[in-house]
Amino acid sequence: MRRGLIAVAIVVAFVAIFTLSRHSVPSSTTTTTTAPKSTTTTSSTSTTLASATCVASDFTGAYNEGEGAAGTIYASVTLTKATAGTCTLKGWPVVTLQDRLGAVLKSNGVDVPSVASGFQFPTPSQANAAPKTLTLSMNQTANFSLAYSDVPSGTTACESAVTVTVQFGGAGVPVTPAYAVQPCNNGQIWLSPFY
Repeated sequence: MRRGLIAVAIVVAFVAIFTLSRHSVPSSTTTTTTAPKSTTTTSSTSTTLASATCVASDFTGAYNEGEGAAGTIYASVTLTKATAGTCTLKGWPVVTLQDRLGAVLKSNGVDVPSVASGFQFPTPSQANAAPKTLTLSMNQTANFSLAYSDVPSGTTACESAVTVTVQFGGAGVPVTPAYAVQPCNNGQIWLSPFY
């Protein structure tokens, strides 16, 4: 008798499993019909216009002479967008130094702020802040600060640059300081992010 009850229970369980598995098929068909709707919605919302990344060839530059204190010279560069449209700029510039004959001089840019450098610019406060995305239109400006030591160490001569080229976006903006830029310590220059 016991075996009969066990057999009946197994049959009932088999029928229940079979019936439930047959009813789950239509529900999966229903979910696939909603997929085209979400695809259509996604494609319609992804058509927003974004600003292009700024390239140096769209800018003019001016070297702003600074001041010196305890052997450190401070200055800044102002970049003005000279073309129509908008673009975005973020991060640090790459600076190349050239002598009066156009030869590239040794330089070593140090990003500020950074973990490796405890250097701080005295002003403005934006020079010591983390990089922010700037959106620039025609005639708007972006700046960055720079500093270097002009005190020679040992017998190593300091570089003497008459042109500073600011590079970003695959090109460069040449700027001409009124006085030669003379970074010592293997051409070390502290650079702030664009602000």
